[in-house]
Amino acid sequence: MRISTAWMYQQQVNTMLDQQSALAQTQNEISTGYSINVASDNPTGAAQVVQLNHILAENTQYTSNINAANTRLSTESSTLTTVNNLLSSVNDIALGAINGAMSSSDLSNMATQLTQYRDQLVQLANTTDGNGQALFTGTSTTNTPFVTNSSTGAVTYAGNDQQSFTAVGGGLQVASSDSGSDIFMNLAAGNGSFVSSAGSSNTGTLIVGSNSVTNAAAWSAATASGPVNDTITFGANGTYSVTDAAGNPVTDSSGNPVTGTYTDGGSISFNGITINMSGTPNSGDTVKVQSDSASNTQDVFTTLNNMITALQSGGSSTSVANTLNRQLESLNQAMNSVSNAQVSVGSRIDTLQQQSTSYSDLSVTYKSALSDVQDVDMATAISNLSLQSTALQASQQVFAKIQGTSLFDYIR
Repeated sequence: MRISTAWMYQQQVNTMLDQQSALAQTQNEISTGYSINVASDNPTGAAQVVQLNHILAENTQYTSNINAANTRLSTESSTLTTVNNLLSSVNDIALGAINGAMSSSDLSNMATQLTQYRDQLVQLANTTDGNGQALFTGTSTTNTPFVTNSSTGAVTYAGNDQQSFTAVGGGLQVASSDSGSDIFMNLAAGNGSFVSSAGSSNTGTLIVGSNSVTNAAAWSAATASGPVNDTITFGANGTYSVTDAAGNPVTDSSGNPVTGTYTDGGSISFNGITINMSGTPNSGDTVKVQSDSASNTQDVFTTLNNMITALQSGGSSTSVANTLNRQLESLNQAMNSVSNAQVSVGSRIDTLQQQSTSYSDLSVTYKSALSDVQDVDMATAISNLSLQSTALQASQQVFAKIQGTSLFDYIR
């Protein structure tokens, strides 16, 4: 085989070019810190890098969503706590006002205080988050969902009944807002099952107190065919009878008309409910019992307004006590609604915290995996750089010697 000088030159040049390329690759790895800088460096590893970076980007976005939702829900939780404390103060005032020893001046002062609480409650219901978005507006864009009529004190809701949701994971969303109508407006009146109220034209001293469902089966049977709209009518000496909306006698489980004699501080029971009362009714006085869920709703602002009106009315202690007793029942429904919202918000915050911890742990795992695939081993790379540099220098020296040889070196 004939080996030409040109072939020797080309072989040596190819060797140096390969060594220069390897040296440049190692220098690039050291300067960037990555063993994969372009896909051709390691096609399989490059695909893994793309996938891991995509997962990390998703985790970063979900973490950002979680932080935003957590801030909003934490603000809501704090606001609901303040609302609950305010409603507890309202409850204390109303209970104190039922005391028959209160003067008209005392009741007027209480009304003034309740007016301040109502206005404060409207402010709390219009609380906004750090971005200026109302907490209790549903998905509406209005920043003032609760609007007060300056002349009547009535409050209307301008938001909607929906919730906005935040994506906090693949296929996982958490409600980051609540509807003000659910918390403050669409509340069951009375004890949540029915409303019992003294007739507005009563002339006696009868006060309707606490009432409740004491036999769920009997109450379900009574409401199976439709809403209850019964009337207890008193006769002489506390005798009473109960009729339905059509004026027909209400019967007991044996089919006998519900009748009896009431005594001061006693109670009346029928259809699985018990109504506690005090005072003495006059003949013709009535107590209404209604369970129509469509009409028996009352927002918390109306409850406060009814209390204020009763305290300012100058009516008899019996009239004021009956009104306040009914409003206290509605207030209790509002406090239950706020408490339920607090539980719901707390549960969602807990979910967000769990997701945040999970993403924090996963990010560490994925970043470690990405480092294993992408990052260069500096000690190895620096050692390779030294060896490659030495080898290139040796090749260059050999080429210089080969380049300087000629035929005359052999015929001298």
